[in-house]
Amino acid sequence: MDDTTGTLDEALERIHLSGPERDGWLSNHAPMAVEALVRHGQASAVHRWLDRYGPKLEEMPDGTGSPVTARNWQEALGDPRRIADWTAYFERETAGRPWRDVLVEWWPRLLPGIAAGATHPVIRVGHSVRTLLAGEETAPRVRELAHALGYWAARHQPLPALALLGPAPSAAAALERVPLVPEQSGGIRERFAQLTAFPDWPGPLDGQGPEQGPGRSGKARETFSAEAARSALRELVRASTHRYATHAHGAPIMLVHAATAPNAVLRTLPALPGALWAPSLRAAWAASAAVTAAYAPRDAAPAPAAATGATDAPELFARAAAHGDDHTIKFTDTALDVGDALAFSAARRAIELNPPA
Repeated sequence: MDDTTGTLDEALERIHLSGPERDGWLSNHAPMAVEALVRHGQASAVHRWLDRYGPKLEEMPDGTGSPVTARNWQEALGDPRRIADWTAYFERETAGRPWRDVLVEWWPRLLPGIAAGATHPVIRVGHSVRTLLAGEETAPRVRELAHALGYWAARHQPLPALALLGPAPSAAAALERVPLVPEQSGGIRERFAQLTAFPDWPGPLDGQGPEQGPGRSGKARETFSAEAARSALRELVRASTHRYATHAHGAPIMLVHAATAPNAVLRTLPALPGALWAPSLRAAWAASAAVTAAYAPRDAAPAPAAATGATDAPELFARAAAHGDDHTIKFTDTALDVGDALAFSAARRAIELNPPA
């Protein structure tokens, strides 16, 4: 739903005075949370939410004095000191060309680093693209895409090369078979450095040629048709959302991203050519599996008793908005996309486990 109140544009203009990170490297979640609030009928709460969240934010860091250009971008990729330089680059690019053209050019360049910044850059891109596809392409909304892409480019960091384990018959089975990292302690970068192998999901669905995704090693796999890739990605979002209901107790904040990262990719697909959908699926699986390996507990909790009864979607999101936690708002937004009773139970689990803002 497009925002006819002007609230989203006002909020984005406030947010763009700040950088994408705070306290060293924690992500600025404001643009993602306010987009979800507006989309689900909570526009009246946006500025109050920003008033509470705003003191956490920091100004955009200074540039290095060496602008990112079409000639030197590769040497600047993955350099967090260049956040301001990258943001300025994408602001110039989106001012001079249609935003879709910029996205299509840069998506395959950035996709191998999908897990960068604990997956927040790609999640921010997904919220931005959803807004641009749904309504008017205003200057603050296009600028938000520039900030999201700039953050991703600055934090870009591929996963380690990963071996393939045995095939899994479904996304749910694949997530269940993800090997947990040996030391589930320290920050996400230390945990990701321990990754070695993921289950082989999804397998080839047709025979269109070789394709490999982020972190994959060994033999090239056959690629998918675009529609098969989208169907598998929807399955992954549903499975990872459902799994939160029984595994969130391991790390209720961090495990949110196992669902919200692939959902961000799913939201972006309509703006991309079909040839990019299969590699997007591969990257989304790598991101979801990496977060699962780094933070999932070894034992599942009982399935929620409420899983058999659906909750009214607006009421559930209103509860998340009142709770106020940015991750809970974003996860509930994804649970509403999935739209079934177990997804709603997972959202209620987030509201219960995550500290309110």
